[in-house]
Amino acid sequence: MRGNIRGDKRPVVLYTSPVLRHPPRSGPQLRVENTLKALSRIADVHLFSRVTPEAMGETPALKFYQGICRTVRQAPFTQDSESPFHRAARQVAQGLGLSEDRPVGRESARDYRALLRMAESARADVIWLGYGNLSYPLLRFIKDHSQFPVVLDTDSVWSRYVLRGIPFAHSEEDKERLRREGDAKAEEERWGAALADVTVAVSEVDAEYYREFARDPAQVHVVSNGIDLDSYEPAPKPPMNMKRPCVYLAGTFWPGSPMEHAARWLVDEVLPLVRQTRPDTHVYILGNGSCENLSELPRDGVDIYGEVESVLPWLCHADVVSVPLHFESGTRFKILEAGACRRAVVSTTLGAEGLNATHGTDIVIADSAEAFAQAILGILGNPDTARVLGGNLRVKVESEFGLETLARQAGSVLDYLL
Repeated sequence: MRGNIRGDKRPVVLYTSPVLRHPPRSGPQLRVENTLKALSRIADVHLFSRVTPEAMGETPALKFYQGICRTVRQAPFTQDSESPFHRAARQVAQGLGLSEDRPVGRESARDYRALLRMAESARADVIWLGYGNLSYPLLRFIKDHSQFPVVLDTDSVWSRYVLRGIPFAHSEEDKERLRREGDAKAEEERWGAALADVTVAVSEVDAEYYREFARDPAQVHVVSNGIDLDSYEPAPKPPMNMKRPCVYLAGTFWPGSPMEHAARWLVDEVLPLVRQTRPDTHVYILGNGSCENLSELPRDGVDIYGEVESVLPWLCHADVVSVPLHFESGTRFKILEAGACRRAVVSTTLGAEGLNATHGTDIVIADSAEAFAQAILGILGNPDTARVLGGNLRVKVESEFGLETLARQAGSVLDYLL
């Protein structure tokens, strides 16, 4: 099989991802959806879904994807979603802290062959692997069985994500496990960057890493995490009985995850310092796994909501958006969404990695518990500072992380290949 270069016509892209949901409820889902929106502006996109209809969002999601893509098809395994094998795989995914839309040993050569048949039928110029960190076996299959150019779209340097967690592990056994997992992922990243025709990174920080392994550094491109600003207007009303002043924290939480550590650090070490000056400060924690894995945190003035249909009622009215991360990789949608909503952000240095945010202008950076608490108090005590920070961050997001930027960056990838 081979791709079909179409001269002056719009490029044809076969897009596939193991992470797909509308409306999105996580950073990876946001990246996939907004990349699809951006690609649809510059190319004819055909979507091969590698998640079950249930995980994708059922009929409303299908209608949404059909509205921006030429065709939408399901991988064969997704049609067996109620089999005992699928239920067992879902339990494994939950045990690993993965959302149900990520395949864990479910995909097979049958699914990969179906993808290639769709690419051939669509006369695709490019196969674009969204959330490529989980698509290395598929990348190898495509390159072994076809001549289609492949874009491996990463959302982070996963090995860094794992290895950075070692200092925060609770036991030597956990540390050794993380070393093994991180080293195995680094090996995938090495051969994957060498095999893909283009590796896409979310920032120059990540791109520098992948360029070490690509056959040619020019094969590594940046397509930023970005957002559709129209999705954040108009601002919804706040939740009933929302207490102010408040600090907001959202993410995905599982045992040992960066967000679990961040939440515990915020509540156990930062919040008591804040309350020495502002005892009325409230904390809202939202996101998948938060209720299950943070249930023993102090509940006096700390509300944990779990996964919600939309975080915007809380986010749009938060006094401070906190990003207290100490290990992670990639760039944070939390900060981009806060900018879309004109909210003031306090982040650790690592939490703001790759965004080129300027301390004191569009964000406040603080790494120790004392500095983080003082940054929160500085915003709570000065509404004018909060408005300036939120407004400047909104300008930055508009100019650097909107769909127009994503479409331009994705277009550069296709220009390079075609």
